[in-house]
Amino acid sequence: MKISPSLMCMDLSKFKEQIEFIDSHADYFHIDIMDGHFVPNLTLSPFFVQQVKKIASKPLDCHLMVMNPQDYIEPLAKAGAGFITLHPETLSGQAFRLIDKVRSLNMRVGLILNPETTIAAMHYYLHKADKITVMTVDPGFAGQNFIPEMLDKIAELKHYRTKNNLAYEIEVDGSCNQYTYKKLIDAGADVFIVGTSGLFNHSPHIENAWEVMKSQIQAAQREV
Repeated sequence: MKISPSLMCMDLSKFKEQIEFIDSHADYFHIDIMDGHFVPNLTLSPFFVQQVKKIASKPLDCHLMVMNPQDYIEPLAKAGAGFITLHPETLSGQAFRLIDKVRSLNMRVGLILNPETTIAAMHYYLHKADKITVMTVDPGFAGQNFIPEMLDKIAELKHYRTKNNLAYEIEVDGSCNQYTYKKLIDAGADVFIVGTSGLFNHSPHIENAWEVMKSQIQAAQREV
């Protein structure tokens, strides 16, 4: 499994220490950018991405929970983003143009599905994605309950990928932890976004928290 820690859940008082550790152990950094309109919360920003990039070498995946994603793409590219992950709900009339814009700035493309959003909503540009993320909680806040109906969506994405000979990764965002790892692996997940319940709440020391998470994932893999 690939691991992408969610930086909105990290201990900002230990910014450098945690970024350095994550950079040497994880596959991606997950950075939630919210505008207070698409979801009722405000979190990270292109400035935050710029600060992480000063330390990190692994790809920075910027999840745009914003009403006007076109306003963020160039600033995030300049800040050092490696992925731009977009919601189909915000792409009406500009999906192909924005995907091409992300690619032209040498970033990879992610698409993300809210729990109530169907795969069909992005049918015509699904093949352009490097990564598809399934929200298994409602977007906007950490610590919500897992929505089990999303397991079918993950399995559907895996089947579609095989049927159409595509290569996107299937990522899960929301309540990835010891209680859901096995179900998510069984359904076809490739990448876990880990936050409070999956990583940071295991210990105030990132090294210890990582070991707990690692052992829980390995235990789930042995059961598959």
